[in-house]
Amino acid sequence: MEELKNKDKGKNILKRNFIGGIFFVVAMLILLSLALRTCTRHNKELAVPDFRTLSLDEAKALAARNDLRLDVVDSVYVKRLAHGAVYRQNPEAGKAVKKNRRILITINSMTPQMTAVPNVVGYSLRQASAEIASRGLTIGKLVYRTDMATNNVLEQRYKGRQVIPGTLVETESPIDLVLGLNPMDNITYIPYVVGYNIQLASSTLTDNSLNVGAVKYDDTVKDYQDSLRAVVYRQSPMPRVSTSEDGETSVIGSNGVVMGSTVDIFLTLDSDKVVPRQ
Repeated sequence: MEELKNKDKGKNILKRNFIGGIFFVVAMLILLSLALRTCTRHNKELAVPDFRTLSLDEAKALAARNDLRLDVVDSVYVKRLAHGAVYRQNPEAGKAVKKNRRILITINSMTPQMTAVPNVVGYSLRQASAEIASRGLTIGKLVYRTDMATNNVLEQRYKGRQVIPGTLVETESPIDLVLGLNPMDNITYIPYVVGYNIQLASSTLTDNSLNVGAVKYDDTVKDYQDSLRAVVYRQSPMPRVSTSEDGETSVIGSNGVVMGSTVDIFLTLDSDKVVPRQ
């Protein structure tokens, strides 16, 4: 009898040890799972903020508030962006990342790039446009003055004053041109620039001896990067256009205007707005 009791007791101990072992293994698995979740921050990803156009100090403060690290990896020069502001980031805004992730940013150079103003006096408008663009500059305002040769460059100006060739100015600076205008040859026609970005629309208007008037962006355009991608959805004046069955748009009528007239353009990122007008 005593031997039977000892056997039962041994079985109970074995059973308890077995059950205890199972609980121990389960507990270890749970602890291991929690540790892995903590190490990998499972299901705790963060949405990357938009650092673009922020100053470096502002970007660093925003990164710290979001438990992210910011590394400057490159710099570029963009005239219309504040010196030192964030130009590009990787990963992009909105991407899901883990805590302490490195965000690589490209900032706008603190030192502006300079270029020499060419001498375009005596050039035609088309020749002057090409020469100015080759120096990293842009055409500013076209000012017409009575002269025997239409679109012959009489003066070149920078910030309202005549500029001496060779003068160093920031790249992308606008150079205004004073052009000749023969009263017998002073009419141009308004091109159709709907669907063009700001650079192409501006150069097209310049090529047609016209000035860019008001430039207005709708509320889809939030920052500098958006402004580069935005396209013209309306212009004023607007030439009459015709759209064929295959979607091709062509100008069918435009009243002549005096060279140097202005055209206002309105830009958007909303493709539904970019439709030809009859």
